[in-house]
Amino acid sequence: MKPKPSSRQKQCHLLYQDLLKQLNPKHPLLVLAQKFPWDLFEEEFAKFYASVGRPGLPVRLMVGLLLLKQLENLSDERVVEAWVQNPYYQAFCGVEYFQWNQPCASSELVHFRKRIGEEGMEKIFKASVALHGKAALEREVVIDTTVQEKNITFPTDTKLRVKVISRCWKLAAEEGLSLRRSYRRELKKTLRTIRFSKSQKDKKQVAAAIRRVKTMANALLRDVMRKLSESRLTARHEELAIYRRAVNQERHDKNKIYSLHEPGVLCIAKGKEHKKYEFGAKAAIAMTKTNCIIVGVKSFSSNEYDGDTLNEVLPQIEKARGNVPETAYCDRGFRGRKRVGKTAIVLPEASHPNASQYEKRKARKNFGRRNAIEPVIGHLKNGFRLARNYLKGTIGDSINLLLAAAAFNIKKWLNALAQGLLFALLLLCASYHQKECRAFS
Repeated sequence: MKPKPSSRQKQCHLLYQDLLKQLNPKHPLLVLAQKFPWDLFEEEFAKFYASVGRPGLPVRLMVGLLLLKQLENLSDERVVEAWVQNPYYQAFCGVEYFQWNQPCASSELVHFRKRIGEEGMEKIFKASVALHGKAALEREVVIDTTVQEKNITFPTDTKLRVKVISRCWKLAAEEGLSLRRSYRRELKKTLRTIRFSKSQKDKKQVAAAIRRVKTMANALLRDVMRKLSESRLTARHEELAIYRRAVNQERHDKNKIYSLHEPGVLCIAKGKEHKKYEFGAKAAIAMTKTNCIIVGVKSFSSNEYDGDTLNEVLPQIEKARGNVPETAYCDRGFRGRKRVGKTAIVLPEASHPNASQYEKRKARKNFGRRNAIEPVIGHLKNGFRLARNYLKGTIGDSINLLLAAAAFNIKKWLNALAQGLLFALLLLCASYHQKECRAFS
């Protein structure tokens, strides 16, 4: 059922004082709370709730917890615990009086993300762009791609086959199946051979052990599928298909499975010397050229060519801020595109022989500024939970990317607010010092 609206008239408490009266009204989170469009979120998210049933948790509380989680780089469990300890967190989420209990279970954040989905996260991201006003409406943007890694271990074929064997044991226990042979003792001995036989003379023995693991995985899969009833086999068809692909794939196959719980993970090579391959989803990020405000992000379920990502991220920029950029600066990974829609795509290239010194200096300055997106991507990964995505599926990739970009924009606005307050304080001190000097003279 829809949550109760927060804009209704609130009744004062006889024993407790209003929380806002006890806190610093100039605290950045409280100033942000006054600027953020909470009423708009309640109107937009109302369609995601049923008209009957128990009232849901307040929309402002849930959106506030999601933003605080990304801003402070916390997990679902930790942000709920920190909310109890921090009165400014509570005031930011719209609480009237200081609370001693957790606002909700951490799983409620999972349900809320699933409820509003990518559409709701885009509205939160759009609100973070609108905070910056005209600064976000620059005609020139910088676009680059990166990889949002999933929470998986480095995959090897043998490791995946061992996981399939473990899943078969678990599946047989859940369905009450009696396996013809479990291979538990033999698997333990075989894995010991693979792990500790590193010398060249044991090369054939290790290769035989790897083949034996594949044989055991196939035998268990056939045994489980043979003994499952038709209805249960149909219900677990997709799961078993993933297991078969993981067991029978070879080293150089295409469209491989790299994780059983995240079969959509891609293997992407970005040319990094310290990390040859990254396992996750490709993400395109667009920011304004001068103010470094993120105005567009897009996650992709396939390993798109960088130039093809422009067809998706440029319309997202228009949706977030209301206008299309005139110029987009990209690196050479986007070569092959000179214009997409109304946007001119500019790539680094050798200057024309007849170009003037002014034109050369201007080109060097523009492409020197293009490099500013690299530290922005670094901040997104290290400070706003983009380095490793713990949310499930391709929808989880989009949600995590949108929330990280929204948190980056909000943090940038908070930093600008703090700098403005500091500058105003310095001006006040300077004027006071001048008055004292005049009075002394």
